[in-house]
Amino acid sequence: MSEGKAVIFCAPSGAGKTTIVKHLVKKIPELKFSISATTRSIREGVEQNGRDYYFLTNDQFEHKKRNGELLEWQEVYEGTFYGTLKSEVERIWEEGHHVIFDVDVVGGLNLKQALGDRALAVFVNAENVEVLKSRLMSRNTESAESLDRRIGKAAQEMTFAEKFDYELINRDLETAFCEAEQIVTDFIR
Repeated sequence: MSEGKAVIFCAPSGAGKTTIVKHLVKKIPELKFSISATTRSIREGVEQNGRDYYFLTNDQFEHKKRNGELLEWQEVYEGTFYGTLKSEVERIWEEGHHVIFDVDVVGGLNLKQALGDRALAVFVNAENVEVLKSRLMSRNTESAESLDRRIGKAAQEMTFAEKFDYELINRDLETAFCEAEQIVTDFIR
């Protein structure tokens, strides 16, 4: 793969990683966002294919797995797959940028293992599970069943924080933005 660095942001649902990543992409021109592939359904009116995710059928995803077209992948929820297309990372590096990822915890650890010292893995966290639950409820995008599933997964994911290069506790968004900018610029420059 071409030269370039990678910044991996992971977090349990509701910790604020997507908001922080979007801020970093706007603030640091050397960064380009890596769009993940997924087999989950698009959130109509909220998400767009090719902007938020590459939405694939299970068959399309399986084909890419078999052909070695994914840098990493995992079954995040039963029957729902997420992954990183090698072509997406290569495209960003060939354009002369550093790649930034917004991925789930297992995907982030897999990316860190695959990319080694070229990658900085950041775990965004909240103070506790109750804060995450409150943030997810305020989105009004989850069914009760989906919310329960995400909260259970979040509690388990929070135990992975120590496996990352850096843990950023998002108590206050503006402070988290500043902290994230500092650690990322120190790494890429």
